[in-house]
Amino acid sequence: MNTYIGIDLGTSAVKLLLVGEDGKVLARESRVYPVMYPHSGWSEQDPDEWISAVESGISALLSDFGPKDVKGIGCGGQMHGLVALDGDDKVIRPCILWNDGRTAKETEFINSTVKNISDLTANIAFAGFTAPKLLWLRDNEPRNFARIKKIMLPKDYLTYRLTGEFCTDFSDASGTLLLDVKKGDWSEDMCRLCGVKREQLPKLLQSYERAGALKKKYADMWGTGEVIVAAGAGDNAAAAVGTGNVHDGDCTISLGTSGTVFVSQDNFSVDANNALHSFRHANGKFHLMGCILSAASCNAWWMDVLGAKDMPAEQRGCEQRMGANDVIFLPYLMGERSPHNDVNARCAFIGMRPDTTRADMTLAVMEGVAFALRDCVEVARTNGLVVSRAKLCGGGAASPLWRAVIADVCGLKVDIPLVEEGPAYGASMLAMTACGAYAGVEEAAAALVSTKETIEPDPAVCAAYEGRYKLFRALYAALKDTFARW
Repeated sequence: MNTYIGIDLGTSAVKLLLVGEDGKVLARESRVYPVMYPHSGWSEQDPDEWISAVESGISALLSDFGPKDVKGIGCGGQMHGLVALDGDDKVIRPCILWNDGRTAKETEFINSTVKNISDLTANIAFAGFTAPKLLWLRDNEPRNFARIKKIMLPKDYLTYRLTGEFCTDFSDASGTLLLDVKKGDWSEDMCRLCGVKREQLPKLLQSYERAGALKKKYADMWGTGEVIVAAGAGDNAAAAVGTGNVHDGDCTISLGTSGTVFVSQDNFSVDANNALHSFRHANGKFHLMGCILSAASCNAWWMDVLGAKDMPAEQRGCEQRMGANDVIFLPYLMGERSPHNDVNARCAFIGMRPDTTRADMTLAVMEGVAFALRDCVEVARTNGLVVSRAKLCGGGAASPLWRAVIADVCGLKVDIPLVEEGPAYGASMLAMTACGAYAGVEEAAAALVSTKETIEPDPAVCAAYEGRYKLFRALYAALKDTFARW
């Protein structure tokens, strides 16, 4: 049977799936790598760590399976990161990641200077986007900026190393703030503002198109024959494909390092307040997306603070306090993107009393992330989108408690896909489509994606959460100016 490799190039680890043409996951591997925080609010990574992780991960993935059966590879990857290469194809400096907050000045400059920014790109500038990073590099590391020959996003650097092809896909390119999303081409105005030439930017492809063939070096390393590498997609678009979110109005919520609310659209539209991102989808159409910068990472941080290793044990019994927890958590560990666009926002616990327990605070972390995701759901609803159910994926979705909290806080039916590794599974489906196994992304989703469980919201708990959610929103509004003076 033909097999396909799906890669999720995440922030803390790369996850790899070997998938049969029938959609069955045959093998899984993951490799972790470090994130560097050279200054408060900064976030960087060494791109060569990704390559080493993928090389060893795929070798292990194929150890018990016939490598000659592999026909395609697809990659979904963390978005917005700036990978800059010089004329010798060497990485100039560590990648500035999507959750890096150093570009507050540059973001403000773009939004105040480019009056028609939303007309040019369908979005306003957010600190995590690629264009503000380029301005920061130009002003703070001019020698490095002058050396740039190629500008890439993280998963495109991997594709470049695997194939030698300098390309990206429309979904990932949408998050650079250099793409005219509606037109589907690089924006000359934004390139001029950032001092970027078109030849420094990659060729644009649909996510399901062929980027190139696997280099002989890697075919020899892994023992494969000829392998087609798909253009791939930004991690959220790949996750949407992997959860079957490919039709108008479909919604996926992701609980990864960051959290997202992703709503597919057949037609292009822009949120009136630009609180949601208007991007292209991996199926060739469009989507609106709200992104919170810290989701499952909040849980990981809290477990680290506690010095705890057994997450299910920490969550045990918390369900009894759902809707009645006095503690509220603001999940702004790295500032916040949607809907606040506030790099100064801080994480906070509020409402503790002498009888507050460890379990109360553990539950509050999960509820705070759910409240922040609901902020994005509510913005989508104000845009006329009907969001009544959502597919849930990401590492945090493995928690039954968190699934229930999301359902009750957002008032949604929550579908759990049979394969929960959305970005990697979606990437494998893109590879199948690029290889011709399926005529299109929609056909692949119809054939391969299924739901193993649906969580129904509890009306009584939903009603109890309404008051807590209103308090959550009021707390950010009350603290916003304080955060700015921190």
